[in-house]
Amino acid sequence: MRRRSAIRISTALLAILAILAWEAVTAAVPASADPLTLQGSTTLNSQIMAPYQRDIEKLSQQTLIIVPNKSSLGLQALFEGRADLGMISGPLELEKVALRRISPNAPLDRLRAFEVARIPMAFSIHPSNPVRSMTTADMRRILLGEVRNWREVGGHDVPIRLIMVREGGGVQATVEQQILGKEKVTAPNPIRVQIGSQVVKVSLQEPGALGLAQLGVVKRAGAPAIELDKPIVQTLSFVSLGEPTPAMLSVISATRQIAAKVLE
Repeated sequence: MRRRSAIRISTALLAILAILAWEAVTAAVPASADPLTLQGSTTLNSQIMAPYQRDIEKLSQQTLIIVPNKSSLGLQALFEGRADLGMISGPLELEKVALRRISPNAPLDRLRAFEVARIPMAFSIHPSNPVRSMTTADMRRILLGEVRNWREVGGHDVPIRLIMVREGGGVQATVEQQILGKEKVTAPNPIRVQIGSQVVKVSLQEPGALGLAQLGVVKRAGAPAIELDKPIVQTLSFVSLGEPTPAMLSVISATRQIAAKVLE
């Protein structure tokens, strides 16, 4: 009788220990029943999230809903409760400047940026353009509209046509921060497109083109580009409203690990 009681007690004890062990394991894993919504930069999405979403979900143990549109729209979605993380492809401080004009009462001081990757920038040109290198000072003069013809920087007698993604893109914000400082691009008659790949397509068609794009996009299109004496690098980041949750942190960490492998 005593032996049967001891067996029952041991079985119950093992069951309790198994439950405690399972709870410890599940507590250590930041899995979430609810999917996380990421919204914003098309660059971050095309470079990392879209091609490697399954890998990031597996590594972070989170289910993701990704809405690519634009950096500024991703931040607005944060404020409106439609996104858990914003995706931006430029400096957060410059995004805040734009947001102050759109939403002056938004709690900008609560935004937290988490860099996940860096990608090199490029200035695409038409194949007929003989200019292949330039100083950062000359590029600055072009972006400010002080130089308007390729002849002034060693090229043909052709007006310079700047090709850029519509206002609010991270590429322009990066170029303005690293080349122009506090000034904005003021070159006359720029051609505005919707996405970065269109920048390069237009550059291949427009003889006077100077396109602002990512180096990877330019290389994949087989387009020529101008090399500067100082490399320009674009920062891709997630942004949270306030401190991120453990689930958000797991996505940030997983994305960093994947980006380090695929962008090296």
